[in-house]
Amino acid sequence: MRRFGLIGYPLSHSFSKIYFTEKFEKLGLSDAQYELFPLKSIDELPQLLSKHPDLRGLNVTIPYKEQVIPFLHELDETAAAVGAVNTILIGEKLRGFNTDVYGFRQSIKPFLTSKHERALILGTGGASKAVHHVLKTIGIDCGFVTRDKTKVPPGALAFHYEELNEHVMRAFKLIVNTTPLGMQPDANSFPPLPYAHLDAEHLLYDLVYNPAETEFMKRGKQNGAQVMNGLDMLRLQAEKAWEIWTRL
Repeated sequence: MRRFGLIGYPLSHSFSKIYFTEKFEKLGLSDAQYELFPLKSIDELPQLLSKHPDLRGLNVTIPYKEQVIPFLHELDETAAAVGAVNTILIGEKLRGFNTDVYGFRQSIKPFLTSKHERALILGTGGASKAVHHVLKTIGIDCGFVTRDKTKVPPGALAFHYEELNEHVMRAFKLIVNTTPLGMQPDANSFPPLPYAHLDAEHLLYDLVYNPAETEFMKRGKQNGAQVMNGLDMLRLQAEKAWEIWTRL
């Protein structure tokens, strides 16, 4: 049996098990299994690996994309540049990768226009690092909205939510939510933005995919903005993870 899975906490929001279970069935892989492993602490990872010696790969989600790095033996070039890992290849060594970069880049590229020359990234966790890496390589200037400005990359613009006004919202036509706000089971929550200052030139991208339409997206649509969720990113990064697990 080849075992794969997802680590994070909590994991009630995740579609990964459904996605990979259906994928294995379509491919006729009776020897592959995908499970959810909710870890209350990343320190539980060595115990998990010892308990399941048949593990071949893991996905990593909130809140461990950065915390997992000290447990790994190697990082690929992208994961090292980003400073966050969402995919682990398990062999003689633990090798970390970041397929969020691929998933986000491929999913957002068709929707970017010349108006999206500046972006606001909501949050400063592991997912925000992948988003920042992609947008920076595309040539989009990024600012961060966070409750803790000490976590913003050096030299980047930083805003508290209370500092967002009409001028800021008009200047940044791309807004990417990398926080868990709006995610099941807390689907009624949303980033506290001044949504009234949005217009049809704005693109709101929510990395959350459960529910399919978050409060962040709803409030954007109400003010004319284009919106999208993270489901395509999930699929793309999952396919890239599967490629890593099976090609190496």
